[in-house]
Amino acid sequence: MPQTNAITMLRQLLASYINTASAANARGEFGTAKEWCGHALQRAPDLPEAWYHLGLASAGLKNRPEAVKAFEKARTLTLQSADAQNAIGVQLMDLGAYPEAEKCLLRSVELAPGYAFAVSNLGKLRDRQGRLDEAETHFRKAIELQPDLAPLHANLGGLLIARKDFSGAHAACQRSVELDPNLPDGWRNLGIALGELKRFPQAEAACRTAIERDPAAPEGWSNLGNLLSDVRRFDEAEAAYRKALALDPHSAETWSNLGNALSEMKQFEAATECFQKCRDLNPGLDYSLGNQIAARMRVCDWSDHASEMSDLLDAIRGGSKAAKPFDVLALTTDPAVQRQAAEIWCRDRWPDGNLPAATGGKPAGDRITLGYFSADFFDHATAQLMVHFFERQDRSRFELIAFSFGPDRHDAMTERLSRVFDQSIDVRSMSDAEVAQLAHRLGVDIAVDLKGYTQDSRPGIFAHRAAPVQVSYLGYPGTMGAGWMDYLIADECLIPQTSRCHYTEKIVYLPDSYQVNDGGRRIAETVFTRSDMGLPETGFVFCCFNNNYKITPQTFDGWMRILGQVEGSVLWLLEDNSAASAHLRAEAERRRIGRDRLVFSRRMPAAEHLARHRLADLCLDTLPYNAHTTASDALWAGLPVLTCRAPSFASRVAASLLHAVGLPELVTDRQDDFERLAVELATQPARLASVKDKLARNRLSMPLFDTGLFTRHLEDAFVAMVERHRSGLAPDHLHVPRGSAAPSTTTSASAG
Repeated sequence: MPQTNAITMLRQLLASYINTASAANARGEFGTAKEWCGHALQRAPDLPEAWYHLGLASAGLKNRPEAVKAFEKARTLTLQSADAQNAIGVQLMDLGAYPEAEKCLLRSVELAPGYAFAVSNLGKLRDRQGRLDEAETHFRKAIELQPDLAPLHANLGGLLIARKDFSGAHAACQRSVELDPNLPDGWRNLGIALGELKRFPQAEAACRTAIERDPAAPEGWSNLGNLLSDVRRFDEAEAAYRKALALDPHSAETWSNLGNALSEMKQFEAATECFQKCRDLNPGLDYSLGNQIAARMRVCDWSDHASEMSDLLDAIRGGSKAAKPFDVLALTTDPAVQRQAAEIWCRDRWPDGNLPAATGGKPAGDRITLGYFSADFFDHATAQLMVHFFERQDRSRFELIAFSFGPDRHDAMTERLSRVFDQSIDVRSMSDAEVAQLAHRLGVDIAVDLKGYTQDSRPGIFAHRAAPVQVSYLGYPGTMGAGWMDYLIADECLIPQTSRCHYTEKIVYLPDSYQVNDGGRRIAETVFTRSDMGLPETGFVFCCFNNNYKITPQTFDGWMRILGQVEGSVLWLLEDNSAASAHLRAEAERRRIGRDRLVFSRRMPAAEHLARHRLADLCLDTLPYNAHTTASDALWAGLPVLTCRAPSFASRVAASLLHAVGLPELVTDRQDDFERLAVELATQPARLASVKDKLARNRLSMPLFDTGLFTRHLEDAFVAMVERHRSGLAPDHLHVPRGSAAPSTTTSASAG
């Protein structure tokens, strides 16, 4: 009897220790919990509950090796308990100890094949291991075992989100919240699925319900921030992200998302700080390095630029998710790196195995239906360039449908465009798959992507194959790196045949410049004075109205050397933001050029902006990312543009425009030639006057601003693409000759 009492007392004592440790863990007092587990293990070294709670305490103290060791000990002591093996497996999985977690979960399922939670947790493990097919099998098996358990449906929904099956995820998550309206995970995943389906009001309601159910969960606030960012409510998104970070300041992903939101709000310096915090927490987080560099470029902050660029290029060449494709265009002239960045992004967002093949199309002889997809059907640079082309298209041969997913704006351009298209469809509230299906129903033969990977783009529509023929044009000056984009519109200046290997698309060569222009753009009659723009009354005026992020340290070095050789000259720049202007003035002083020799002007309405070009003498281009619309603006306004070209598409656009307007003498291939010619034109007034006279003569006689000629060429290209498809031929490189003859084909084998 005394021995029995002693055993009972020991059990009670051990239970007291474990209960105290459990309560301490629950309060986050992990040191205290560890101490009480130690007391228990002194008296009972093989007590599995003590090892389990010691594992929890060690994990809370961020001592992963000790936590794994404790859980492993608990595992070996509970090999006959399905519940214990499942619970330990979950903890090991959360610690990233996947082999050890696998032993536990497999054992749990072996002991209890009908244990739905263990089967579902094994699915979670397979998900984290990247074995998604197996994960889905386990999740569905768990639901078969216990179809009325809400968490099982939420788990399946989360996996289907990862697999980009958003309709399936929506159904699973909806079932989850029907079974248990108080389950936060169900609402969180439902909000994500609805957001991806572009059902934004319902998605926001789900996100906010998840927060109501569990306001202390940082992921709920982070998900809400992501959704609000998607609908461009960035100030509200910022507040949500900051709430998430108050709950979990160690989330690198949330710091990154906050940085993206601040960038959209043009708070680039604050964004840079967020990206730095993100990288401090997780240096390898996807795209974090590129985001940081891009934010700094927006304010012309070039601190550590050389070393960061070296790291970035190495990462991309090594296959890492280092930078968004668009950001890479402005950072390197290497088209091989640009292609690799695009392919990495494409594989990450739209895995090739899930993409449909090109199908459908109307019989030969039918009118061709063109679908134009853009977020910019308002007073935007793209619309300004293309509106006259749309108006001139041959409606006996083409039906035009606009698929708009941009902001709901109403301006003079919107009204003008509304009269152009046979149909204008607002698809903002439709998922990518739904938009593609709509295009199929409408019989679209050619889907023209006017956005690429630029802001507000929707490449997922094309990944779902919106039309039998898909074309990338104008918005994105590089390859999409995607198997589902068939053609890229270019010209021989932009993509020499020897450079085709850097593009996944087949190249359609237009005979002059690839860039459409409106040959009737209005230039305001307003006569600006130099003082109106803050320019000195005398002295040579160089200008560049490109976005500030296009100004690299190397480009700026060249500009300052030019100013140093042209006495009294100034450089007139666009002021994107005050931080960029301050950094550029400081950089000028570092190069012994007075800060007063940089003059900044804000954006103006298009007609007035064109008119103010009359105050400048010569436009200097940027590299790697040339002037595009800004070069056309300058040339249309009568201002010569001096450029230096390099191997990439984006670095050859100004050269393409200059050749099409008959000024190839303003195209250089070396930085020193660019600087030398700039100085010569600035110091030899007669020579510059001759160039300006030539531009004035050519402006209305050369192809660049001949919208009618361009329209015929691009229409011929569209016809050739459709005829190939209708004849059962795969896409191939095409050359469009001047006039109306059929485009010629260059075989892939000879293209490289």
